[in-house]
Order: sequence, then C-alpha cells, then structure tokens
Amino acid sequence: MVEYRIDRHSGVATYVQIVQQTKQALRLGLLRPGDRLPTAREVVEATAINPNTVLKAYRELEREGLVEARRGLGTFVRRSLGATPADDSPLRAGLGAWAAEAREAGLDREDVAALFAAVLDEVFPDPGSPPGPPSPSRRDAPHNPGAPSSTSSPRTPSDPSNLSSPCRPSSPSSPSNPSGKPALQGGDPS
Repeated sequence: MVEYRIDRHSGVATYVQIVQQTKQALRLGLLRPGDRLPTAREVVEATAINPNTVLKAYRELEREGLVEARRGLGTFVRRSLGATPADDSPLRAGLGAWAAEAREAGLDREDVAALFAAVLDEVFPDPGSPPGPPSPSRRDAPHNPGAPSSTSSPRTPSDPSNLSSPCRPSSPSSPSNPSGKPALQGGDPS
C-alpha cells in the first residue's frame, strides 16, 4: 500500500497530486494490477484532506482505466503504466550517476530538473508542438552561470521540472514516515 504526500504550497490541485503520484507508483512498479489503493478514509487520516478530493482523484483514475472500484472492497489497480526500469537496471544506474555528476558540477535541483525537462522535450517532443528548440519566451529555470543555457517549457502540474521530490517509497526508518509503508512524493510527468 502507498501513502500520498500532499504539497499544499505547490499550486497543484490536491486531487491532481493524488492522480500523479498514483501514476508514478504504477510506472515505478510500486503499485501493480490487483493492488488495493488506500481507502478514502485512510488517505484523509494521513493527509487531512477532504474525502471528496480523494474520491475525485480515484474517479479520474477509474475514468482512465487504471483502477476499478469494487463495492464494499475498495479501489484496485487494473493495469500498470510504462516499462520503467527496475531499481537495479543499468538505465537507472546511469541516470543516478548523471545526477551525481550534475550535482558535483554545481547544479541545484531546479537546474537539473530544467535541464532534464529540456532534454525530454528534445527526445520526446509533444505531438502537437512544432519541431525545433523551445521558444525563448517560455519561463526558464533559475540561471546558473556554470550550467548550460536552458530554455524549458512552462511549469505545469505534469511537468517533471515541477517536482519537488521524485516519487519514491520513503524509508521505513524515516522520521516523516513512522508507519513504515511506502510513501510517494512528487508528481508524475504524464
């Protein structure tokens, strides 16, 4: 089971954060078909949000065909998303090494997110957007003179540069997670 982390200062609607974190968990394999999502009551107790907000998020996930509500039993995962490499894959190890190298080069979290988003936009362009580099009129990440110039797309709730923290299970020994259950943080770039 997962726990949701709600960032009340992100400007992203609470139900959208739940949808994004659920999708991220599906992509990372933290949730698999057949797994039960926390009940609305469990989410409300853990996050102090309105139960209707949780139900709205679950309805959105159900509309997308990712989960199904079973009367009297709860909400269950119907299918997973993507084929994200496992924790021990060479791709993840390479990305981890790249992130460490970026940190050593003096880039902060926002710089790395902006650079990563720019590369994602180049490699995986939006089907509706014109080809070519991003428009210079778009908002940029904070400028770092030692970092490559970045022009990134606007920060939207689904933009990876909008993530305050990657979606990952929290450590069972973490003081912010005394229950020991996996907890999700951040959003989903879908």
